Amino acid sequence: MASSSKKMLILKSSDGHEFEIEDSIAVQSITIKNMVEDDYTLIPLPNVNTENLIVIIEYMKKHAEKMDSNEEEIKEFDKEFLKDKNYQNMFELVVAANYLHISDLMNLLCQTIADRIKNKSVKAIREIFGIINDYTPEEEERIREEHKWAHEGEEIDESLD
Repeated sequence: MASSSKKMLILKSSDGHEFEIEDSIAVQSITIKNMVEDDYTLIPLPNVNTENLIVIIEYMKKHAEKMDSNEEEIKEFDKEFLKDKNYQNMFELVVAANYLHISDLMNLLCQTIADRIKNKSVKAIREIFGIINDYTPEEEERIREEHKWAHEGEEIDESLD
């Protein structure tokens, strides 16, 4: 008689919290999958803090249900999933998703960030990404003039959200 019990893993965040999760869900992460193949059951994740690990586990659980959910449900989940996240949250999640090698989550995060910065002013984008403007006003004007095509028809949104 075959056992129907599911293999469980323990994911340990950088700040020491442990989360039990089915291996069939966790292996969406290539990093975790490689560790499972090496017979790890306690998976240390030194580059992922508890807050981000909770969010990533939520994402992986929902995406593991793809077989049971229709595509529209997953799209709606993804839309709502990042709705209340600010840029800093998303930047941290990008780093964590990259470390964990979860390409679908990386794609979702990067596309969401790109959509949010669309039509933002150069000043707003610099503030969002923490980029210091090291151009003199004259240099900046010269560059704008040289690349005028890039700024044509631009609707400038100065907000940071």
